[in-house]
Amino acid sequence: MILVTLGTQDKSFVRLLKALDKEINRGIIKDKVIVQAGFTKYESPNMEIFETIPNDELEELIEKADLIITHGGVGSILTALKHNKKVIAAPRLSKYHEHTNDHQKQIVTEFSKKGYILELKDFTKFDKVLEKSGTFKPKKYKSNNEKFQQIITTYLDDVDHISWYNRNKIALLLSFLNFLIFSLLLLFDLNIFIVFFISYFFTIILSFFSKERKSLIHILVFFVIEGLLISLISKFNLNYILFKALINIICLFLYNFFNIKFLK
Repeated sequence: MILVTLGTQDKSFVRLLKALDKEINRGIIKDKVIVQAGFTKYESPNMEIFETIPNDELEELIEKADLIITHGGVGSILTALKHNKKVIAAPRLSKYHEHTNDHQKQIVTEFSKKGYILELKDFTKFDKVLEKSGTFKPKKYKSNNEKFQQIITTYLDDVDHISWYNRNKIALLLSFLNFLIFSLLLLFDLNIFIVFFISYFFTIILSFFSKERKSLIHILVFFVIEGLLISLISKFNLNYILFKALINIICLFLYNFFNIKFLK
């Protein structure tokens, strides 16, 4: 059985599945193929394709697999190597909009050079790599390799492999709702501090029930910052809507910065 894992990367890697389908139709691949596709949308009668597979089931499939075909994600590669499996890895490329950069090329090349995996660089030679995998004896991976530790750490510290929108979509939604509630409450001619507290009260509640609980921390910080700023400008005849819009934009940039540097 061949297991294909595409990880949780928020971009499609349909190019790899199309190449697999082609080799199945050519008769090069005769084994059963199971795919954990993630964000990649693809249908084929030749493969069992799942968006996600529970971790315990995925572990069982990895154990049963004779070959793992994966993208250049560090986690996907290391998981397969820890199970002492043969691995063919194909890096996602930015020119095909499969990734925001070509960092996976470096990862896959380094693992391949050390003899841990087989690298699939040219999809037109997929059959050659598959043939080679039959006799390939992977070198046992040692996690104390200093060069590999440096490469992996660099990759894991680089959050650019997730798009800005997907990294901040919860914050964007909460910021919009916060601004909307604030603007609507101003129509009732309420005291600015009452408007401020009510809008943040609902935002904090919504944040608490969101999947990204860490956004709650940022909102509490911005609550204090914005409260101090409103205290300062309340003495002046300023447009609160424009002020609020500006503050929310600044807070989004701060959220993105903190999300990258401190709360990954």
